[in-house]
Amino acid sequence: MPPQIRSDGASAGQRWARFALPAAILSNICLCCGPLLVRLAGSESGVGPAASGLWRLALAAPLLALMGGRGTREVVALGRHGLLLLTTGGLFFAADLACWHVAILHTRLGNAALFGNMAAFTFPIYGFLVARSLPRGGQAVGFVLAMVGTGLLLGRSAELSPRNLIGDLLAIGAGLFYTVYLIVIDRVRGRLGPVPMLFAMTVSGILPMLAFALFMGDPIWPTGPWWPLVVMALTSQVIGQGLLAFAVGHLPPLVVGLSLLLQPVILAAVGGLFYGERLALPDYLGGLALCVALILVRRAPPPEERALA
Repeated sequence: MPPQIRSDGASAGQRWARFALPAAILSNICLCCGPLLVRLAGSESGVGPAASGLWRLALAAPLLALMGGRGTREVVALGRHGLLLLTTGGLFFAADLACWHVAILHTRLGNAALFGNMAAFTFPIYGFLVARSLPRGGQAVGFVLAMVGTGLLLGRSAELSPRNLIGDLLAIGAGLFYTVYLIVIDRVRGRLGPVPMLFAMTVSGILPMLAFALFMGDPIWPTGPWWPLVVMALTSQVIGQGLLAFAVGHLPPLVVGLSLLLQPVILAAVGGLFYGERLALPDYLGGLALCVALILVRRAPPPEERALA
């Protein structure tokens, strides 16, 4: 009987794992709504960029609590070390949101997405170090191709200039904070479901976001319609981050990381369509390279373990 239980559990895990890559892709599509909604929150709702991050977390928390159900009790069962880890993840996620939401208003959409998703490379590096393995074959080719594609986007979409400097630096900081957040998810994923885990880190980030919004002097209470804030909480936090937390539990860091590069591709296109941020041939080639890279790293067999030191 016990072997049968273990087999059923394994097969159930394999069934869910089939949805991991589509979940990662859909997650990044939803997360692409974030920059647009931050701008709308300022123009329509009348709140500042950091305050929009605060409402994103505060409005999402009750829904995540309902979705998690009894699973939220598992958070307390993690003990002091687990709670400290989740709180750390929430703090770094709040720092990521604060930096990125401000960056969105001080640079191009393509810049914000490209620099803000530095975790596309830093998170896989963490995976290589933990697994003590390096990518080989198709995964190595995909990783190199992703760097080439990023370089093409950086050369055109990034448009490095003093005018974008503050926004670019904030986006880079956001990308580093986001890496730590993903590492926390990776560390906790085996002990806690994605929804309770996301609920805990969402709640942990509310007070830091409030403090940052007050420090920035942001208008906090909306003076206009709430719909941009509600849509942001649903698409970016509940669906986007929820699907990403699920994907991290079933995909290697390399695949999760490179999937984040879909965001600058999508946002560069959105910027070209709606904000007059003109695209050129390198943008299209870079986007194509990133899509091919994601296919390669997903289809390639796992890399052979090799000592890194």
